[in-house]
Amino acid sequence: MGGSLGPRISLAQIDLLVGDIRGNADRVLAAMRVARDQQQAHAVVFPELTLTGYPPEDLLLRPELIARVETELQRLCRECRGIDVILGYPKCQDGKLYNAAGVIRDGVVIAEYFKSLLPNYSVFDEKRYFESGDQPCVFELQGVPVGVTICEDIWYRTPAASAAEAGAKILLNLNASPFHAGKAPERETLLQKRAQETGLSIIYLNLVGAQDELVFDGGSFVVDPRGEITQRAAFFREDQPLVEFVEQEGQLLPVAAPVAPLLPEEEAVYTALVSGVRGYVRKNGFKGAVLGLSGGIDSALTLAIAVDALGADQVEVVLMPSRYTADMSNEDAIKEAELLGVKHQTIPIEPAFNAFLDLLKPAFADAPRDTTEENIQARCRGVLLMAISNKTGKILLTTGNKSEMSVGYATLYGDMAGGFAPIKDVPKLLVYRLAEYRNRTGEVIPRRVIERPPSAELAPDQKDSDSLPPYEILDPVLAMYIEQDKGVDEIVAAGFDEADVRRVVRLVDRNEYKRRQAPPGVKISQRAFGRDRRYPLTNGF
Repeated sequence: MGGSLGPRISLAQIDLLVGDIRGNADRVLAAMRVARDQQQAHAVVFPELTLTGYPPEDLLLRPELIARVETELQRLCRECRGIDVILGYPKCQDGKLYNAAGVIRDGVVIAEYFKSLLPNYSVFDEKRYFESGDQPCVFELQGVPVGVTICEDIWYRTPAASAAEAGAKILLNLNASPFHAGKAPERETLLQKRAQETGLSIIYLNLVGAQDELVFDGGSFVVDPRGEITQRAAFFREDQPLVEFVEQEGQLLPVAAPVAPLLPEEEAVYTALVSGVRGYVRKNGFKGAVLGLSGGIDSALTLAIAVDALGADQVEVVLMPSRYTADMSNEDAIKEAELLGVKHQTIPIEPAFNAFLDLLKPAFADAPRDTTEENIQARCRGVLLMAISNKTGKILLTTGNKSEMSVGYATLYGDMAGGFAPIKDVPKLLVYRLAEYRNRTGEVIPRRVIERPPSAELAPDQKDSDSLPPYEILDPVLAMYIEQDKGVDEIVAAGFDEADVRRVVRLVDRNEYKRRQAPPGVKISQRAFGRDRRYPLTNGF
């Protein structure tokens, strides 16, 4: 590509820790030195709200947080020399708080942008904290006008158009964009449209890592004025590629560079789950993870995710058979543990179960057995696992999937007991696909576990299909009701039996109280339980 050389911009796709203002500033300095000293870049760009991490939530209401941000911003001004540093932070001005991005050059913030469009849907609550800005920001880098926008701004035409009208030739977009399945292509299609509308080259710089339920997948990229993707950073890991520009016929065009491949859905989702577990466990200081291993597919997949996230030496499992546990379940659970090289032990729950039944005999009188006794078994297991978690300092991972959580096919204070729920947003049919995906690189989930009918094994010859519609029916109905807000009539019109639909909807609605008490887990769908979906426990809708 001919033409005169333009600016060289380093993309600092880094992992940040919410609230660790000093540590995040240190990460900025480390990446700045790489950009300046190794890449000879003219500028380095960081994600949205770099100094606080994203999302800081109600930490933003604490004046001390804003004071610490200002302290670290001043430190960065003193120590960032010889290169422009573009980063995000909250900024208090005239009694109002803004989601800001500043340009540090040789000790001074030479330009500052306030985010214009504040998302207030799904997991985002930015209008709770911030005021909207209304002015474009354009600064000169090596004689080239460069515009700055933040995340949501790029999803609408006006902020990018305003930057172009203000003279920008290159547009920077600082992001903290959470992952869900299919999100990466959606971002790129949008940015291609925005580049074609404005005639700008656009740099999309994304956060990477995990924060509570959210996973940030990175995948930062560059699009030229024609809408072509010219460069893409890695997904789900820190990366710091250099973007070079040349000027041709009045346009600033990015030089073609490596384009990391988009990930197939199963790989992307599985990697997001691993990233979510790793981030939650490590950032919260746990010594590893423990989980109950039943010989079923959900716990098998959860174990594989935990080992891939933390290493086999930091994971241990417990088999807790009851009178209803099939021999094949124990055999398969032991095989799973051995294939993945994790410590395992067996603690039968029969003595504890009998002790509870004896204690409750007067209270139960002659009442017939029902789900009460099933739940007692699950709660015996929960007590054992929580005790091991407390004693070892390892977090207890729960193993329930989204299909079960949706309809309440889980026991409060039993199999729902724990600190983190890796697959709580993964429907059952996707659990099977992820198991097949994980086995491609070597079998860690025995074939029999994938092929046998799923069962809670809390009653004689129990199968999930005894209590629930087949997952081939249940999962699509749940997706339409929970993620798409479809009503009963619309779901029935899509070809599902009305009795099945009404039953599923009733189960979802009446089990909201259980989900409110469930541990957090990784978001991989467009609408996950938790911050994504907030329904009243008591309602007459």
